Amino acid sequence: MKQFTDEELVRLYVETQKNAYFERLYERYCDKVYRKCLSFTKDPLQAEDLTHDIFLKLVIKLGGFKEQAKFSTWLYSITYNHCTDHMRSPHRRTEVYMDEGWERLDVGEDDGLAELAEMEAQQLRKAMDQLDPTEQSLLLMKYQDNVSIRELADLNGITESAVKMRLKRTRDKLRKYYLEGALFWLLIAIKAVLSIRWPFRY
Repeated sequence: MKQFTDEELVRLYVETQKNAYFERLYERYCDKVYRKCLSFTKDPLQAEDLTHDIFLKLVIKLGGFKEQAKFSTWLYSITYNHCTDHMRSPHRRTEVYMDEGWERLDVGEDDGLAELAEMEAQQLRKAMDQLDPTEQSLLLMKYQDNVSIRELADLNGITESAVKMRLKRTRDKLRKYYLEGALFWLLIAIKAVLSIRWPFRY
C-alpha cells in the first residue's frame, strides 16, 4: 500500500470503508495508545482493554474528524479523555507515569516547561498523581505530546487564552504539590540523620 499520511488514511477509510486503511492507522498507533493507557492504569490487562475500547470508539468517530488538528493529536485527545473517564470511577486511585523522556524535554522558550523540567523526576511523578485526571491530561498533551495551544483550544472548544490560563493554574497546583512533597521528605531525611547522630537522646 502507498505510504499515505494519517489524514489521507482517514479520508480514504471514511470514503471507502475499506478495513485496510483503518488497519494501517491501527498499526501506527496501537502501541502508542497502549503505552498511554498503561501510564494511567499501570495494569497491562486494563491497558489492553482500554486500547481496544479506544479503537472501537475511533471507528465511530472517524467520520467526525475535521482536520482542525493533526490526527495523532486528535487520537491522543480521545485516548486521554477515555482514560480520564475510566480513572474517575469510584474507589480508583489515580497514578500517572510519564513516558520516558519527560525528564529530558526540549525546554525551548516555554517558561512553563522550563519550570517543570527543573523538578526532580520522581517527586514530579508523585505531584502529578495528586492532580485531577483532566489536569494530568492537559499537561501531558502539552508537554509530553507537544500539542500546540491552538490545537488544545480547538480540541476543547475554548479560546487560546483559556487554555493558557488552565495550563498556568495546573502548573501552579503541580508546583504546590511538588514543594509540599519535597518538604515532607526533607523533614524525614533530617529526622533520620538526627536519630543516627544522637541515638541515645530522650
